[in-house]
Amino acid sequence: MLPCVCWLQPLLVLLSSVLRAQGENCPASCLCPDPHTVDCSGRGLIRLPDEIPLDVRRLLLSDNCIPRIPSDFLVLYSDLVYLDLRNNSLSHIEPGTLSTSSRLVFLDLGSNNLTEIPSGTFGQSRSLIKLRLGNNPYLSRVNEDAFLGLTSLRELELERNALSGLQVGALSQLPSLRVVRLEGNPWVCNCNFANLFGWLEENSQKLPNVAIMTSFFLASIVHCFQRTSKTTKGDEEESEE
Repeated sequence: MLPCVCWLQPLLVLLSSVLRAQGENCPASCLCPDPHTVDCSGRGLIRLPDEIPLDVRRLLLSDNCIPRIPSDFLVLYSDLVYLDLRNNSLSHIEPGTLSTSSRLVFLDLGSNNLTEIPSGTFGQSRSLIKLRLGNNPYLSRVNEDAFLGLTSLRELELERNALSGLQVGALSQLPSLRVVRLEGNPWVCNCNFANLFGWLEENSQKLPNVAIMTSFFLASIVHCFQRTSKTTKGDEEESEE
């Protein structure tokens, strides 16, 4: 048994040193289940934690009270592929903040206080595949070039925001798009809305999961036309009198 003990001892020392190193690199009040994951979700944070390991790949910051992301925050984290900032207090994203995330694949900014998505918000994040922007109750404007350069984006979530309209160009410049969620917005019945509905219909083969969305849009269009016809009929009756 002695040779076995001698063989195990250095292995245990190495293992303990690795675990100790992981603990030392983990930000206070956060968890690090593996060397490349930092989980700071639900910690009541009012700012981004200090001393995040430079080689982090998955950063979980959901369910906190973080109001902003410094514009240079992601410059140091070139290996980051998964960033979850869901359910915080973000009201805007500073220009260029996300343009340095060349390897980012998943980004969740849902359930925040964003008011608009301006042009160039995501820079040239060509690796981004899934983008969640839903459940931002004050998000009323998405610039036509907001998603410019996101050539790999497959899933875009814009549901349950305050969007009254969305330009077709915001979606048509996403060649890899396969899923889009738009339900639960206060759409205004106008030409812009009709163009958006038409584009979704034309791309039903490209967007197989858009069936529910088109059904929703169809119901909205019927409601719009009914409202418009009632208004027109009322005007005609008044003119006859």
